[in-house]
Amino acid sequence: MSDPVVEPPVTDPGSGPVTDRVALPVARVLPLLGMPHLDRLFDYSVPPDLDATAVAGTRVRVRFAGRLVDAVVVERRRATEHVGRLAPVTRVLGEAPVVPAQLWKLVNLLADRYAGVRSDIIRSAVPARHVSAEKAGLFGNGVSWEELYGDLVPAPDLADAARQAALDGWAGYRHADSLLAAVLSGRAARASWLWTPGEDWAGRTAEFAAAVAWAGGGVLLIVPDQRDVDRLRTALRRFLSAAQITELTAAVGPSARYRRYLSILAGQGRVVVGTRSAATVPVPGLRLIMLTGEADESLVDPRAPYIHARETLRLRAELEECGFIVGGPHRSAEVQQWVEEGFCPTLRPDPGHLRSRMPWIHALDDVHDPHAAHARVPAAGFRAVRGALDAGRPALVQVPRRGYAPALACRDCRTPARCRRCNGPLELPPGSDGDAPPRCRWCGAPEMNFTCGTCGGRHLRMTVVGTDRTAEELGRAFPGVPVVVSGGTGVRADVPAGPRIVVATPGAEPVAEGGYGAAVLLDPWLSLGRADLRASEGTLRQWMEASCLVVPRADGGEVLVVARTDLPEAQALIRWDPERSAAEELGQRRSAGFPPATVLVAVDGTDETVEELRELLVLPGELGDPEVLGPVELPPGVRPPAGLGEQERDRARRLILRTPAHTASGQDAAPLLGGALRAAKSVRATRRMTGPLRVVVDPVRVG
Repeated sequence: MSDPVVEPPVTDPGSGPVTDRVALPVARVLPLLGMPHLDRLFDYSVPPDLDATAVAGTRVRVRFAGRLVDAVVVERRRATEHVGRLAPVTRVLGEAPVVPAQLWKLVNLLADRYAGVRSDIIRSAVPARHVSAEKAGLFGNGVSWEELYGDLVPAPDLADAARQAALDGWAGYRHADSLLAAVLSGRAARASWLWTPGEDWAGRTAEFAAAVAWAGGGVLLIVPDQRDVDRLRTALRRFLSAAQITELTAAVGPSARYRRYLSILAGQGRVVVGTRSAATVPVPGLRLIMLTGEADESLVDPRAPYIHARETLRLRAELEECGFIVGGPHRSAEVQQWVEEGFCPTLRPDPGHLRSRMPWIHALDDVHDPHAAHARVPAAGFRAVRGALDAGRPALVQVPRRGYAPALACRDCRTPARCRRCNGPLELPPGSDGDAPPRCRWCGAPEMNFTCGTCGGRHLRMTVVGTDRTAEELGRAFPGVPVVVSGGTGVRADVPAGPRIVVATPGAEPVAEGGYGAAVLLDPWLSLGRADLRASEGTLRQWMEASCLVVPRADGGEVLVVARTDLPEAQALIRWDPERSAAEELGQRRSAGFPPATVLVAVDGTDETVEELRELLVLPGELGDPEVLGPVELPPGVRPPAGLGEQERDRARRLILRTPAHTASGQDAAPLLGGALRAAKSVRATRRMTGPLRVVVDPVRVG
């Protein structure tokens, strides 16, 4: 393992007395190199002219292995254990400490939890430096957060208004007033919030957040995507000015993001709204964290070490002892385990409040529909759509797949149709109406003369119907009614009131002004048939989220899921009992040995690199002997690790390590296993074993 290059020092803290000019002449720094074997602290001397600025948390430039690199000062010391002279810190990059103490603690916890490199986590958590942002300074010439609102209304009046709005808005939930009082007083109150159909979740979140912010506490609001950020920002404007809301998403430019980050560190960004990248933002005086859509896959960072924002926020809630509310109409097995462990109780609606908001939810087996062979939507679905349109409301049709006909098969033998050039799946392009030739979804080449490789058949049939084809058929069935498609790259945030049909993929449903009159959920077999651990849980969540957009039954609201009535997911939707369904899902995971009942690690690489890691892995005694599965071929749909192209996919292998979530003494097993994997990766890098390897702790998709 390499040490810094030895250069003449300004001071020699290892061999002589401390000078009067520099009281703490040693800076312990973490070089931001992204290499496992260099994920440790190095000592450098601090020149007198940098003594006041090279404080803990600042970014500096140091000479490492003959070149200048960025680093973060972790602490200052009087002496060093390094034998010899220390190289000096070259310069300080910005005066603000961008990695405060609580963020450094969180980085260490995440590195052990996810077997990651600390410099990678810091690069993801701290925006890149922009000198223009530093020159621009704080917003409003550095005024306080309260002064960013203006002087038109006194701050005590604003605080009282926000608190009263929260009490009124949350009145339909049991013990919500006690939760609000606990968070306002600074206690670490937590809850799993299960909201009702028709709930304005953005409004409830804004009321709670504004009450806490005007009481002097920092607030962090995390949602899955930009649409939710926009809804939340609009709801917050009832209580806060635009300058008081700090938004951190991918849509914010690099310079603006860095300036907002600096304003948060200075205390100006008391209310932070963002997506997964904002989960680590060090909000001073953090008193409340609220997470919405915790099971959404977009909350998982696609870059190493593949951190889930949900786990990050739980660690922060425990580390900073603040309030934590995770909300949604349904909850994942992970949050259900938190509930059963006592980490967060359930915040549920009063039964009467829930009944008043429920639409009529029922299921229908389309096999028994006499028109099923000729129509995209069953007769009961047409009646539901017609009823909503006659009432002057929009109707929602949820389709699991976008496109026109994204999957085709031989009409005679039902073998999936593949491209003769690249073996990709064939599809019908939008608007073809059966006249245009099919094309490959991978290479785009048209297939003019299809011939089935199994039976020699020359004719095709649609096995999956997408949003475009569904919208086309509904447009013919309801002439004169506008049809809106939302999904893929064309996601609509909202639609106006009035009769119209909205065809959307799960998660892309626009919010309708006044609510939908009906929702028809098509093709459940596509979602439930996925070879994925979370297929059932995710499908039920998507159905519940769509149902929440429909008006109550008293106003004619109806939800139809085109599935067998005895389907467990359909029954869970009809009962509207997310607690029971989450408990059953967690029970099944426990019996099968899947997360969150276990810690599961996917090691992807080649036969050689997977075996290298196994040989170097030294597990702590508390873990016992984890179960080892494989190695086997990489599952379909999983991209190969870096260093292996698609043409080398046949070389890719996956090894599974599995151990109970807690040791015999009750200790959390994830940081123990992650720390051991992290150490093994470091030794492997030291030995210059550079073959393709990827380590993912608790992957979001387990096929």
